[in-house]
Amino acid sequence: MSVKTVLWASAIAGVLCAAVLAQGPPPPQQEYPPQQQAPLLGPQQLDNLVERIALYPDPLLAQVLTGSTYWNEITDAATWANQHSYLRADELSRAMYEDNLPFDPSVLALIPFPSVLDMMARDPGWTQALGNAVLSQRPDVMDAVQRMREKAMDDGYLQSNAQDRVVVAGPGDIEILPVNPGYVYVPYYNPAVVFVAPRPGFFAGVGITFGPGIFVGAFAPFGWSGPALGWRTHEILIDHRPWVRTWSNRDRYVHSYAVPVARPVGPRVERHTGRRAEPRREERR
Repeated sequence: MSVKTVLWASAIAGVLCAAVLAQGPPPPQQEYPPQQQAPLLGPQQLDNLVERIALYPDPLLAQVLTGSTYWNEITDAATWANQHSYLRADELSRAMYEDNLPFDPSVLALIPFPSVLDMMARDPGWTQALGNAVLSQRPDVMDAVQRMREKAMDDGYLQSNAQDRVVVAGPGDIEILPVNPGYVYVPYYNPAVVFVAPRPGFFAGVGITFGPGIFVGAFAPFGWSGPALGWRTHEILIDHRPWVRTWSNRDRYVHSYAVPVARPVGPRVERHTGRRAEPRREERR
């Protein structure tokens, strides 16, 4: 290597070194801030968010709203529900107890409704967005539900039937209540249909269908002693008690259930060796 080349390389290195020193020491490694509250959603965004559940009966809707705030538990709960789809009523409740499931009671309350859990598990982004909104702006979420119900009612899709009573208690207070409080039916509908005025000659009564009812009396320890929604006060009632989990207290709030879940001492043990039946078709889309 020639002397000229060495001198040229040394000069270039000196320039680069001077540039680095002029910039000062490298910045410290960025530390990400703690999880922040998700941005608040506008009315149209909330309408789109709740449209798939707005026509659920009030007791089931209350469980979906609360359960969505534990979105990180939904997938595992849905997996367990699918693996035990051959169990019914008291047998399912007993299995939930014996397996010492680690989920919050608001998530356990959805296990008898595997199609609902499956819907939430298949779309985790939607479930988390709903949970964030419930924690941060619950009154707005409930108002959005009422707007969608009013649309479905005005267009003739939402009306009383053999499964549910539709009660208009006042402006912004459309209740959907099971005809028999002991049985809850999951409604199946296409939001693109029921929230749009039907075309001439189309019978709106066929827009919502139901499967067989689920007996919720067997699941009292899992929040089914009295779930309801107070539309005028924007309250969610679980076991006749206001559920007041919010974004600020989400890490420490523990709801007071009428029948606390008595968890067995010791690790989870699978004890279900009965014959596996076909999946619960009434809960499948």
